[in-house]
Amino acid sequence: MDDDDGDDDVKRANFGQEGGELSYGSYLKVPELLGLQSLRSEPPAHDELLFIVVHQAYELWFKEMLFELETVRDRLFAGDASAARHALSRVHAVERVLVEHIGVIETMTPQDFLEFRSNLSPGSGFQSVQFREIEALSGLKEPGLAASMNPSDDEHARMQRRWAEPTVWNAFCAVLESNGLPMPADDDETRRASLLAMARADDLGLFYLSEDLLTHDELFARWRYLHVLMVERQIGSKSGTGGSSGASYLRTTLDKRFYPDLWALRSYL
Repeated sequence: MDDDDGDDDVKRANFGQEGGELSYGSYLKVPELLGLQSLRSEPPAHDELLFIVVHQAYELWFKEMLFELETVRDRLFAGDASAARHALSRVHAVERVLVEHIGVIETMTPQDFLEFRSNLSPGSGFQSVQFREIEALSGLKEPGLAASMNPSDDEHARMQRRWAEPTVWNAFCAVLESNGLPMPADDDETRRASLLAMARADDLGLFYLSEDLLTHDELFARWRYLHVLMVERQIGSKSGTGGSSGASYLRTTLDKRFYPDLWALRSYL
């Protein structure tokens, strides 16, 4: 055995040890992560930890969704529909996890929530910047919401970037146009004709891509609906901690869709 083979044996024997410099906890920054749950109630309310953990988990999943949706958009603009669909399948999986989180938070009774709810004001889930980024990147841009979100300078800059940049819908339209199907933003009839041609084509590859987008839209809408039910179950008709009308405001968001053209397509098939 030559010297190179000996070096390889040493490397294999030490793989994963890296001189003791890296561990599971240090790689994932577990000590720092577990130090981020700071209860505001005094004495500590039992369910406040659950409330914080679930919402921090949401923000981590939102971060992953944004990463994957950027990939979807960029791959579509590059003409790689297969890679885009793979990333969309991951977005769908994450959204199903978000839906399951609702069941975890619903193990908290209204009485449990009232023990610490007053400490949350004026904070509100309405202020989640990543949530708004997901909406904007998917195709639903509402710059007017910023005024009531009270974002930091950095958060406001992030939202401004999302409102200015192309969306997943823009990228999907670019794919259709590259296949001879015009999708002008200001011509509903032309877009409808193109989508009908896509759905009636012999090769349904583009249609299945549109179905993946619609699944993303549907799963996000399902999360919105279940979130409203959860809020009603916790606080009834009380106002939200951020000053909104609570569940009644959330109900006004249930008709929001990322891809209304794809939903409307069903009526013309």
